Amino acid sequence: MTGTLLTQATTPIIGQIALLLGKLMDGIFNVMSSLFGIENIGICIIIFTIIIYTLLIPLTIKQQKFSKMSAAMNPELQAIQKKYRGKRDQTSMMKMQEETQLVYDKYGTSPTGGCGSLLIQFPILLGLWQVIQHIPAYVGGIRDAYAPLVKGIMATDGYQKIMEGIGKASPILIDPKQFDYTKTNTIIDVLYKFQDSTWDTLADKFHNLKPVIESTQQNVKHLNSFLGINLAETPKTMFMDGVKTGALVLIIVALIIPVLSGLTQWLSIKLTATASATQTADNPMASQMKMMNVMMPMLSVFMCFTFQAGLGLYWIASAVVRCVQQLIINKHLEKTSVDDLIAKNVEKAKKKREKKGTSAKNINEMAQRNVRNIKEPNVNKMTEAEKEERLKKAAEANRNAKEGSLASKANMVKRFNENN
Repeated sequence: MTGTLLTQATTPIIGQIALLLGKLMDGIFNVMSSLFGIENIGICIIIFTIIIYTLLIPLTIKQQKFSKMSAAMNPELQAIQKKYRGKRDQTSMMKMQEETQLVYDKYGTSPTGGCGSLLIQFPILLGLWQVIQHIPAYVGGIRDAYAPLVKGIMATDGYQKIMEGIGKASPILIDPKQFDYTKTNTIIDVLYKFQDSTWDTLADKFHNLKPVIESTQQNVKHLNSFLGINLAETPKTMFMDGVKTGALVLIIVALIIPVLSGLTQWLSIKLTATASATQTADNPMASQMKMMNVMMPMLSVFMCFTFQAGLGLYWIASAVVRCVQQLIINKHLEKTSVDDLIAKNVEKAKKKREKKGTSAKNINEMAQRNVRNIKEPNVNKMTEAEKEERLKKAAEANRNAKEGSLASKANMVKRFNENN
């Protein structure tokens, strides 16, 4: 048997980040409960998302600055690519790399300059995903809501077989072959994915626990309900139930989160200041970025339709927060010229290189080099006299070629052609 679906993540780094973020989510829930009497996981998710993305603002600004500088660098980089297009020999490839590096030195950055902040954000976002997906594992108030019912279920004879039957069926789909139904966390895993119909099934199986089941259902519904949407359910399941029962309202509610997710993701992408806005049409990256800008909102719609509604709410909240941040960052960057950004970057690069032993004079020469006007590398051309001399030497070598060599055989063919 493996662990449980909703236990805390154990993946290295991501698990530790998720644990830290989980404590933040638990703290938000406790503060909202004790100070304002509000116990709602949807509101906690929104506050949680705002706090996290506010803390990530410095990394976001750094990424946007790199994007703005990329817009200035790209014409020069594309000129180098065009210059060496079709050349695959080692000398040309080395010269291309050298000239490309000079461009990055000129702007005080590196080819991986925009990747650093993304690499830092990526595990944080994965940790966020773990917390949102596994709420009961991190928020004690949610987990405690199931405690009385779980205690009653596990005290009932034959509970394991009953819960395994409920858990392996749709929409729970927690396979008894992979998860241990003798553990408290596994039972919470199953209960957290319950819908109205599964609560009814549970009440039929455990008649003696009907009052506890009803009170738990109402309590959990209050905790997980946001604007009439059960955040523990998937919009796909709600949609299918609406189609079966003919409940138009349920169908509309099921579609709200995926549609809003796609729209907010699209708006966030449109507001993001990326280098693709100024790339030329012949740049292959431009078409790739355009495709990504279309695919990401569509992927968002699909994921929010098939995953728990709580994840969809987080996705929407994060997109809205990014939109607001982007508007503020765009105004800030509009006041900052590209030349100022380059000057600051070059100064930072100088200090870093000087620490490594590179002189400021050499750095300045590299920074001042304008590669927009880079010409084809000069090739030493031979004079006519030098060509004649080389041809004479080659002819002499052919005449004195050793018997059996390629040159001697070529001479035999030449004499045969002349005689015939």
